[in-house]
Amino acid sequence: MPDDAPTLDLLALLPADWRAVLTPHLDPARTAALADFVAREYATATVFPPVEDLFSAYRLCPPGGCRVLILGQDPYHRAGQAHGLSFSVRQGVTVPPSLRNVFKELGEDLGVPKPRSGNLDGWAAQGVLLLNSVLTVRQGTPGSHANAGWEEFTDATIRALDALDTRVVFLLWGGYARKKAALVTNPRHVVLEAGHPSPMNPRGFLGSRPFSAANKALADAGLPTIDWERSAG
Repeated sequence: MPDDAPTLDLLALLPADWRAVLTPHLDPARTAALADFVAREYATATVFPPVEDLFSAYRLCPPGGCRVLILGQDPYHRAGQAHGLSFSVRQGVTVPPSLRNVFKELGEDLGVPKPRSGNLDGWAAQGVLLLNSVLTVRQGTPGSHANAGWEEFTDATIRALDALDTRVVFLLWGGYARKKAALVTNPRHVVLEAGHPSPMNPRGFLGSRPFSAANKALADAGLPTIDWERSAG
């Protein structure tokens, strides 16, 4: 890049514990190219989430405390929504349709009342890694940062979790996320697949009971379960 081009050190922005477990799974040249792309996008366009929230999922859920992964695809692309956690929106923001279905299934699965907020910080604080496969997006342009290198970065995250000695439950919703099941090879972990919660997908998610199934898998391994009623941080 030219000397005056914007720069961004992605690994330096990561919490140190995540940096340590991700680095062995990352290609340095691909990561540098991704960093250059992301820096240019933040400098020249409106990009979500804000850069300070880019690694919120990692900051709120350290690798050693991760018990569940919920994998999304792309951040929300409208102003004020994305804050670095898959499916989650900031306090006070209208709950998006997919998250409404997540909450509907949560109620039918565990009898949890509909949360007042779509902010899922409370899940993250308990060890739920709310990860999107692509971590940035241009305003109003869904999928605009696909195939820029984020997929390799988040695949490395899944591989790092797969290498852990304690059980992680992988909740993979929708065709895109379900393809990532191949990255989970450690038999101590559990993969639970379902359709995407989008209202455009009328079957495959509602009725899948992922929350009780995840808690059973954790309990079977002698691990604390998730209090799914505690969503908003």
